[in-house]
Amino acid sequence: MIAPVTNAHVEDLMERAADVKGRSLWDDARRRLFRNRAALISIIVLGMIAVAAVFGPFFLAYAYDYIDYSVVSCAPDWWPDPGVLCNAGGTHWFGTDSVGRDLLVRTLYGARISLSVGLIATLVSLVIGVAYGATAGYLGGRIDELMMRFVDVLYSIPYIFLVIILMVIFNRNFFLLFVAIGAVEWLTMARIVRGQTLSVKQKEFVEAARAGGVSNFGIILTHVIPNVFGPVIVYVTLTVPASILAESFLSFLGLGIQEPLTSWGVLIKDGADQMETAPWMLIFPAAFMAVTLFCFNFIGDGLRDALDPKDR
Repeated sequence: MIAPVTNAHVEDLMERAADVKGRSLWDDARRRLFRNRAALISIIVLGMIAVAAVFGPFFLAYAYDYIDYSVVSCAPDWWPDPGVLCNAGGTHWFGTDSVGRDLLVRTLYGARISLSVGLIATLVSLVIGVAYGATAGYLGGRIDELMMRFVDVLYSIPYIFLVIILMVIFNRNFFLLFVAIGAVEWLTMARIVRGQTLSVKQKEFVEAARAGGVSNFGIILTHVIPNVFGPVIVYVTLTVPASILAESFLSFLGLGIQEPLTSWGVLIKDGADQMETAPWMLIFPAAFMAVTLFCFNFIGDGLRDALDPKDR
């Protein structure tokens, strides 16, 4: 027997229809992103690491550059091997390094540097790559060919070699490290944006804007760039860990962050040197870095699925 349709049923259906109709593409993508458990957990974990990196050192008893030679290479207070424990005269949850500095505060302070390098270098590559790729793709013709051949020439030079050259030319400055990594990471970004722009510029709304007398700069800024941001956002989540790895590699070679400042790359280098006698110096910064990289990759996978119109 079919149940009669009541006014309550009609109102409920109308509310559901209004909710679906009023949901934009970005709202729909956000809902699907938050339904992805791996991406949601990664966002929470990454947020906790960022909060701990920013505020954690203020609540710890030691400064990141405080040296105490009486507790050199002491294991964490809970370390299972009693042979490497010592009377630290305080609480060192991650132990101390080879000159007696607290490893927990240095790991959190290193997270500040590594995350800052990743985010700011990605921002630099985003600005350069989006502007360069959108301009090349929209203008097309010989200008496009010339601009992309320049990208191909830069691609032929080894990535790390370019970064090292920039670091040597401009000295090993902390802030120039951001620019040096970002100035190399933009190449792939430019190619992605250029490919998306070639597709977008054939759309009717771009033709309408061109017929209405809008300048090329105005069309690129207001019509092209906003419509290529989906793939760009996904690639940004992959550029951040790539920049963190690049900074860690440079610091491992001694070309990155200089003492007494620290980063995960510096800590991993120091830990690798003491791996046999003090393994905790390598375990904790490497674990923080690995978890962060996994989080960014899971978020990137979630954004790719959420922004894919075929999955709607």
